[in-house]
Amino acid sequence: MTTERPADRRGMATFLMVWAGQVVSVLGSYLTGFALAVWIYQQTGSATFFALITLVTTLPGMLLLPLAGALVDRWDRRRAMILSDSGAGAATLALALLIWRGHLELWHVYVLMSIISTFSALRWPAFTAAITMMVPGRHLGRANGMTQLGDAAAQILAPLLAGALVMSIGRQGVVLIDFASYLFAVATLLAVRMPRPAATAEGAAAHGSLWREARSGWSFIRRRPGLLAVLMLLAVTNVGTGLVQVLLSPMVLSFASPAVLGRVLTVAGCGMLAGGLAMSVWGGPRRRVVGLLGFLLLQGVVLPFGGLRASAPLIAAGAFIYLFAVPILNGTSQALWQSKVAPDLQGRVFAVRRLVAWSTLPLAYVVAGPLADHVFEPLLAAGGPLAGSVGRLIGVGKGRGIALMFILIGFFIMLVVAIASRFPRLLRLESELPDVLAERDLATAAVAETPSDLEAAAPRTSAPA
Repeated sequence: MTTERPADRRGMATFLMVWAGQVVSVLGSYLTGFALAVWIYQQTGSATFFALITLVTTLPGMLLLPLAGALVDRWDRRRAMILSDSGAGAATLALALLIWRGHLELWHVYVLMSIISTFSALRWPAFTAAITMMVPGRHLGRANGMTQLGDAAAQILAPLLAGALVMSIGRQGVVLIDFASYLFAVATLLAVRMPRPAATAEGAAAHGSLWREARSGWSFIRRRPGLLAVLMLLAVTNVGTGLVQVLLSPMVLSFASPAVLGRVLTVAGCGMLAGGLAMSVWGGPRRRVVGLLGFLLLQGVVLPFGGLRASAPLIAAGAFIYLFAVPILNGTSQALWQSKVAPDLQGRVFAVRRLVAWSTLPLAYVVAGPLADHVFEPLLAAGGPLAGSVGRLIGVGKGRGIALMFILIGFFIMLVVAIASRFPRLLRLESELPDVLAERDLATAAVAETPSDLEAAAPRTSAPA
């Protein structure tokens, strides 16, 4: 049985404190996003203005990711997270003050949410890279599972809490809770210390202007075919994820009531929560590339079942399994990258990785509606071109075109996985690239064997591993 070293136990205790602060902060952000989106729709009655809130809360931060990642590698990561939470908290406080004074306008919301998104661009690469420095390599899967679990719990709880809170304390109260959540996150960061990553030759070679350092994140990935293959695999399959996100609700509403849709989405959310919990306890597959391919294949296999019948229980079961795989995929992928990228390069590499992987999602969001309304729904309308063939298997009428899309998306994901599994550099990734964290942990173990280090660490070993 492996004995936890004092340094490892302190690192896990630090991670748990920082993780708790970030989960509370994310929950607060979801509360504000929900409350403001409802307010915008009540004020305008426009789906376009309603959708725009999602755009302004994601696009600025997404576009700034490469520069944010380079800054994270230049700065102390704890301070980068403090700056991110402080800036976003200040903008949130401005929102609360505008609501309190009765001066809140639509453009105020868009501008301030864009500012929050800009500051938040620092948070994800800084936190993800900091996990590497806090958590022993063998616990990375569990740590990343916990981040997925926290995000899933926040997504499920936020609509329920926000609806009740808006009725009881109003929008201003909800936004003030969000501001308090940022203060809590900053407090947890001020209470801990994070080790800085050791400098590497490759990191030193990438030094230069901020733009050069930002571009070096992409250069790092491009020079490693195995990592590039993982990135392309996830970017391509994210097209399917985006389509499913947009089309699930319309497909269910085509034959069921909003109350039934709510139950389906609740079951789906519980699947994501269960996946995050499983990843937190299990830590993910030992062979991470095989695990990625396997769980992507599971998603591909389950999607066609959701399109076979206009059945809420069948769709809910499929959505549960599909979303159960999401935290395991994300946590496994994250642990793989954390173990293969030198810590002093992780900020810029992880930022570019997220930008590329997420770049296909907006495309899916844009094309999902037109494809469903103008291509697939007419194909399976009564008397449509496929009514006498495919329609005999899955039915005809409203929503059946979307069901066909789900079936095709599933086969598309299975085809992508089959092609990827034949790429040797992807399959050999874990053996070809050195495990930088294994080398770090061995070095740490060697240092910790000296009596003075063990004695110095002894008084601080009471925190749970």
